[in-house]
Amino acid sequence: MKDTTQSHSMMHLPADHAVAMPAYIERSHLVVQDLPTVSAWYRRILGLAPIETSASGETLGVAGRPLLTLTTDSSAAKAPRSAPGLFHNAILVPDRQELGRWLAHAAQSGIHLQGASDHRVSEAIYLADPEGNGIEVYRDRPRAEWTYKPDGTVEMSTLPLDLQTLYDEVPKDGWSGLAAGTTIGHIHLQVSDIPQADAFFRDALGFDLMARYPGASFFASGKYHHHVAANVWNSRGASKRQGNMTGLSDYTIRLRDRERLAAMVQKLEELDIAVSKEGDIHSLIDPWGIGVKLAA
Repeated sequence: MKDTTQSHSMMHLPADHAVAMPAYIERSHLVVQDLPTVSAWYRRILGLAPIETSASGETLGVAGRPLLTLTTDSSAAKAPRSAPGLFHNAILVPDRQELGRWLAHAAQSGIHLQGASDHRVSEAIYLADPEGNGIEVYRDRPRAEWTYKPDGTVEMSTLPLDLQTLYDEVPKDGWSGLAAGTTIGHIHLQVSDIPQADAFFRDALGFDLMARYPGASFFASGKYHHHVAANVWNSRGASKRQGNMTGLSDYTIRLRDRERLAAMVQKLEELDIAVSKEGDIHSLIDPWGIGVKLAA
């Protein structure tokens, strides 16, 4: 079943899409305190549909592609804002029209937006779920419009995004959820140290460093602008995430080929980062206590 979902959901994506790269973020897993409320919110506001349910939670997605697993744990303590973990899950929609259609839906639903930015490579709208987990809904500009520097990094900025113009461009009716082809484009993490993030994502996992902001690094595969970002804006010097916290439990990096996965696992083991294997999934805990799953 899973393999069909995989191939079916990959069919219509352009060759330079975030999830067509050699490695990409496939899905994210949040621990929440109030599963019914949070699940209903993701269904209503993002239009995610249930794909699998289990005793402890459920997996939601778009057009059969799993994007977000929600589980609940009665012993889970609310993670402090300064804890390492999720800054936001970034939901990538196919184009500007889909971003505008979602914006019109959010406006009609009375959703409080936290911000909106033009990053040169993308246009992004920010909000949070009922338990404060950050979300970015964005669309990529065509790669031909991106500016790469001589060192191979990409130019990104944070400019204001004109939401009124975006809103005015689209029809205001008939929204029934995010369009097929919607994926997780990237995940943005809170970590406690940037040199440590560079060592983990670039040196251990083999992602390219694509951009730096003050207090943040952006990493990617295949020259995408970023599949993973790490910042210390709220969490500089914070101690490791505890296992019983709400928020980001783990996320999955999927690789296009098994050789690359094997090389990644070998590199992690050389660095004395413990990796366990169950079925086709390799699991580890990053330097900040966040779970990472690797699959090919």
